[in-house]
Amino acid sequence: MGETYYDTSSLNSPKTIFRYLFYNDIWLGWLWWFQSSYAPDPSSVETIPTPQEVANPIVPMHSGIKIDGSSTVFPISDLVAKEYRKAKGEQAGNIEVQFSGTGGGFKKFCAGEIDINNASRPIVKEEIEACGKAGVRFYELPIAFDALTIAVNPQNTWAKDITVSELKKIWEPAAQGKITNWNQVRASYPNQPLKLYGAGKDSGTFDYFNEVTTGNSQESRTDYTSSEDDNELVAGVIKDPNALGYFGFSYYEAKSNELKALAVDSGNGNAVLPSRATVEKAQYRPFARPLFIYVNITAAQRKPELQAFVVYYLDNAKNLAATAGYVPLPAEGYHLTQLHFYRGKVGTVFDGIPQPNLTIGELLRKQAIF
Repeated sequence: MGETYYDTSSLNSPKTIFRYLFYNDIWLGWLWWFQSSYAPDPSSVETIPTPQEVANPIVPMHSGIKIDGSSTVFPISDLVAKEYRKAKGEQAGNIEVQFSGTGGGFKKFCAGEIDINNASRPIVKEEIEACGKAGVRFYELPIAFDALTIAVNPQNTWAKDITVSELKKIWEPAAQGKITNWNQVRASYPNQPLKLYGAGKDSGTFDYFNEVTTGNSQESRTDYTSSEDDNELVAGVIKDPNALGYFGFSYYEAKSNELKALAVDSGNGNAVLPSRATVEKAQYRPFARPLFIYVNITAAQRKPELQAFVVYYLDNAKNLAATAGYVPLPAEGYHLTQLHFYRGKVGTVFDGIPQPNLTIGELLRKQAIF
């Protein structure tokens, strides 16, 4: 499907302008009708509809709320939890927010060990099957967008941009033990060691980065410093003048005076730096990506404190995602996410298939027709 964002500066023919106005007006009109006709008032909704029951579902037995998963999404969920405690006081109960990577979190989520999994990529088929076998049904709730950032040490004076093909040359399995110097990446770069820092295998960032660089979420060289903790990767790049690493935009922004982001050329000759504006305008590609929380349905039905927390999360995600350093969805994105939660929309819009390079507009379309 095409994007809902259009760069009108490139519309240089009457035919193209007409097509843009025609389809964009149809889409916006349909979305307005859809929302005004079917969207409930969130303040009037007290309980979650009960989806079709699953025999002997696994339900988290702990008290309070447990959240795990993506270190990229962690700053958002952690901030939401802190603000929720301030707002509710003792009524908030016990809320634990940890991270073990998107994949590591899904293992716990599908085993019924946690209530919410933070995810920096959509759930994949193997995880859907694992949850299905355990009777764990879930809500998939997009909460923000990230600009996955490629960064170097500020002492690196030679690299200002990088192409996706160069990233593939660096990170593909065939590069292991062979691409070890900067001048092997680009001939104009100096003959200095290339030290790599990247996500660990349980990280959704690992999956996403490999999908858009090597073409396979699990294919990567392994001779690099890896971690599911973005803070460790950031610290490594800060200390190493020869480093190149990748991590979530929030972690880069928090240390931007000690790091240097590289502009990314997706193959069109136009290198773009990560920022809120370039993500919103669908310019920072292919490293702009949606972020999610996955909520255990049965737990939300049986634990009023979890339901109340998720309602608060969705009501405040726009402001708190921005505060945490990420790109909020448009208002209609949160409206559709709330609609799915309140009306009991079960499952994923992605069919368990990696779909990188997704724009905000494309995500909204998927949500609207789900």
